[in-house]
Amino acid sequence: MFETFQQNFPIESRVPTDGNPLPDSGISGLNELLTSFGGASFKQGMYRIIRAQDLPAWNARVNLGFPEAAGRIRCFGYDWQGTAFALDTQRLEEGQPGVLMFEPGTAEILEVPANIESFHDALLIENPDAALTANIYVEDWLPAGGAQPAFDQCIGYKKPLFLGGEDDISNQELTDLEVYWHIMGQVIAKVKGLPPGTPVNLRGG
Repeated sequence: MFETFQQNFPIESRVPTDGNPLPDSGISGLNELLTSFGGASFKQGMYRIIRAQDLPAWNARVNLGFPEAAGRIRCFGYDWQGTAFALDTQRLEEGQPGVLMFEPGTAEILEVPANIESFHDALLIENPDAALTANIYVEDWLPAGGAQPAFDQCIGYKKPLFLGGEDDISNQELTDLEVYWHIMGQVIAKVKGLPPGTPVNLRGG
């Protein structure tokens, strides 16, 4: 498992983990992924896999803006825009929990037709544009002089798309991942159910 992923996504950098043994998630492949690749960054920061010790924090981070996912997800990775990837314990793909994408910039949850193995060994390799918006990162952001995000950073929207922001690199900036998710999570929770055009305080509070 993950041999094809490893061949196509060599580890470029890795932040240290606490070294504690992983609690058994009960999900085939999740423990193996986090043990083998936890804390790793790939392809100039395009994709990162979380450390096992950060799994509770990531689950809580996503649940702030998407409370409907509480209790059913196990996060495992995130891309350069901060989009979180998680396993949905209530939806199966080929007998294993299916992958969900949580996009802080669009306030959307997308179902990915893959489980943790097929996501890494097939989808990321065969269709990186759909999974990681690789084309925007490689063809637009980096050539324009955009920074490569560190493990604790992402390229976030200055004005999120769900509040009318433009889907353009001029509306994106390097930002702290935790701060970005915290602000976006609060705003997403606020705007759910509001009529279009309702003023919203982007700084939370």
